[in-house]
Amino acid sequence: MGVRVRNSRDDVVARALAVLDAYGLGDLTMRRLGAELGVRPSALYHHFPDKQTLLGAVADEVLARGLGGAPATPPGDLPWDGVVLEACRRVRDALLAYRDGAELVATVRAFGLGGAAALEEVAAAVATGGFDDDLVATASRALLHLVLGHTGEEQTHLQAQSVGAIGGEPRPDSDFDAAVGLLVAGLRATTPGARADA
Repeated sequence: MGVRVRNSRDDVVARALAVLDAYGLGDLTMRRLGAELGVRPSALYHHFPDKQTLLGAVADEVLARGLGGAPATPPGDLPWDGVVLEACRRVRDALLAYRDGAELVATVRAFGLGGAAALEEVAAAVATGGFDDDLVATASRALLHLVLGHTGEEQTHLQAQSVGAIGGEPRPDSDFDAAVGLLVAGLRATTPGARADA
């Protein structure tokens, strides 16, 4: 008789996401997750060969919940640079929805184990500018690095303030849009023939 699996893969990912949001990425361990699910940590390996693969699935779930699956259809009334800004905002919002969301997605992307939806979202937006494929790929990666780094710093600062690790006044309004705008301006300058009203 086969061993009955108590939790589905989706159950494990959902609980891991709850642990991430409650305790942070550093405390998302197989031991803690097993305790949360009422199973031994070894039972989790039925669904995931290692912790890194689990983190990839959790990152993909963060992005699926925040982005809704496929890249957004670009609004017809926005120029290409507006479409890019909206895509970057969508990814940022998805990351900010969960504690350590930016660090999680950056980590699994470095491992090559998940987080593809973030790049797909940005690349689909950049492609609306009529750039060649190589430039779309390079620009999209650069924009995503900005989104991950900016959002990660923002999350770290907010969390440190919330637990009293640092004092001081809240930071002024984010310069996220302005930072994306600088990269977009560089992209526009690189290809003077890019469609300005796409």
